Amino acid sequence: MNLLNEPILAPHFEWNAQQLYKHDDHWWRIQSSLPNNGVPFAFILYADKTHLSSSGNVKGYPVIAQCTNLPVGIQNCAGIGGDRLVGWLPIVPEDAEEDHKLSYTNLKRVFLEVVILYSKTGFAHKCFDDVEWWLYALILLLSADYEEQCMMALIWGTGSLCPCPICLVPSSKLRDHTVTYPTRKVEDAQIRVKLYENHATGEAALKEQGLRPVKNIFWRVENSNPHETISQDPLHTFQGGLYGYHIHEEAKSLAELLGCSALKQIDEQFDAFPRWRGLNHFRWVTNISFSDGNKFRDISKQFLFAAHNVLTKQKSKAGYMLLRCIASYLKVDMYISLDTQMESTLAAGEAAYVEFLKCLDEYCKVAGDSTKNWNFPKVHAGKHIFHDIREKGTTWNFSTHPNEKQHGPLKQMYLHQMNHKDIANQLLQIDHRTLVFELIGGHIAQLDEQRLQELRDADNNNNNPDDNDDPEDATHIGMSFQGHIYLGSPQRPTSFADVEEANSSSCAFDQFRKKFSTFINKFLPAHDIPLPDGKTWLRPAAQDKLQEYRYLKVHYKSVIDWKLATDYLCCNPNFHRHERHDCALIRTHDKDGNSKNIFAQILFMFKYSVGDQCLDLALVLPMDAPIGPRPAVDQDLQFTRLRAWPAASSEFLSIHSIICGALVVPDYANPH
Repeated sequence: MNLLNEPILAPHFEWNAQQLYKHDDHWWRIQSSLPNNGVPFAFILYADKTHLSSSGNVKGYPVIAQCTNLPVGIQNCAGIGGDRLVGWLPIVPEDAEEDHKLSYTNLKRVFLEVVILYSKTGFAHKCFDDVEWWLYALILLLSADYEEQCMMALIWGTGSLCPCPICLVPSSKLRDHTVTYPTRKVEDAQIRVKLYENHATGEAALKEQGLRPVKNIFWRVENSNPHETISQDPLHTFQGGLYGYHIHEEAKSLAELLGCSALKQIDEQFDAFPRWRGLNHFRWVTNISFSDGNKFRDISKQFLFAAHNVLTKQKSKAGYMLLRCIASYLKVDMYISLDTQMESTLAAGEAAYVEFLKCLDEYCKVAGDSTKNWNFPKVHAGKHIFHDIREKGTTWNFSTHPNEKQHGPLKQMYLHQMNHKDIANQLLQIDHRTLVFELIGGHIAQLDEQRLQELRDADNNNNNPDDNDDPEDATHIGMSFQGHIYLGSPQRPTSFADVEEANSSSCAFDQFRKKFSTFINKFLPAHDIPLPDGKTWLRPAAQDKLQEYRYLKVHYKSVIDWKLATDYLCCNPNFHRHERHDCALIRTHDKDGNSKNIFAQILFMFKYSVGDQCLDLALVLPMDAPIGPRPAVDQDLQFTRLRAWPAASSEFLSIHSIICGALVVPDYANPH
């Protein structure tokens, strides 16, 4: 609650619900139920066990909080206003003697006492704009893996009659997408726990809904129904859970049935997968052993491309059906992960989830008794996640991904800043000191910025801004995005003859200078660039110079969230000991002069000067050759197939015609 008095954060607090998929319906309903001038002061709580020691013998159970009144970019940062360690829960052995005792659950409720008080009474606070609000504390979201969700909802979880912490779906119907079961109600749980005072009748009532015989601490926090606040976390539930722990393991088992050569082929094709910024690259995946959901997210995106010619319909009917499941799963994961949601994307995501379950049913029929039991809670989670997005905003609001970052610093504190005794108290003290350092540094930076702004204002008052041609005094907004493209990694100037000689083994560079001459004499008039010295035809000489570049940043407006995005493209014969020629979406014209967009591979990037004009150009290989009827595998696995023209059909173009980058994967079944 100290955040409220932090001047750095004061301008950023949002007190009113917004009917966007940002806070949305859940917040809106809560605010509507509060007294006049009352607004939610809302928190996200995250809890997850972690290993502190490298051996795994020492575990921690941190509780991390975020303030949802702040913008999500501030919430999820590591600095001021970001996630904070607010508690440390002891890991109590799950033994029968302690399990039902009130003292056992009290371990999880001590830190909520202040929130409970202010959720009922509220408190006054004068905001940055001098408006006084009456703030009501509440828990808006609970972000956790399934095990912690069960503890938060106080249900038995897997093995009980109703293992879902949100609804009353029977344990035998978790894969059933045709029926929507009733949501759990706090009032119903309270009645059943009350009945447990008479063990004879109460135990059956609790067992019917899979409830534990304990009063839930969240019942005491107003507007914090645990069955509404518990949120489906994509990282644990889908990427590291449904895919990583279940689908990926099943795919490996099916590949093993085809022999060691099949596993080796999948690993080799993973290693050959094109590199892309922000996408983990794997040398092998069939013998890995880790539980990192982020890694499994990237593996899932690459697995279809690396395995489609191994788990074929002819070699493994079950394996091919599982690949169809992965294709459907990826579509669900894509819609879940969108940073901006609309009704159309939510409806498409729900339809994709239903399609995934249908594919899973078909796979189970084909695999028969040889497959695992797919009736488990993380398959059912898709039934709730799109409802969560409507209620609570995009999954970035309640994903555990931002809070997982806290585990690294906690491990470093344990290893390097303490004596491994009284772990909880020492860690909390070190974390508090870290927060103090961040606050002091933040205040100093804010003071420096204020003084700099005062100097700028004073200078602007004393000078005519029209006379100021110093770029350092210009507005810095967007200065890191100067123009549409940025060429980097310049090489020494070279000649046309040297380029042709260095690439003599590639048909794409055949008659490089002659082809360039034809291009440049069409390009210049089309762009109203005059030829130098009154020439009517430009004939580059073999020793004329150009300068190669091997790195390109392309800035564009994302159609997903309408924000400025950047792709980082390489065109390098030796990128970390591998040849790399990235692909891009380019704007060009057909033979009739009509504008069209096509994919192309970048073969060579360079600058070339004509008079006083310096042109940014590239040699590319277009990928719009006819492909004929769409193969069945493309339809089943939802591939978009491209075909490049022969290498001799390479073309020159202006780099400014590149729209954005594109990750294009070779078809390993038909490499040519």
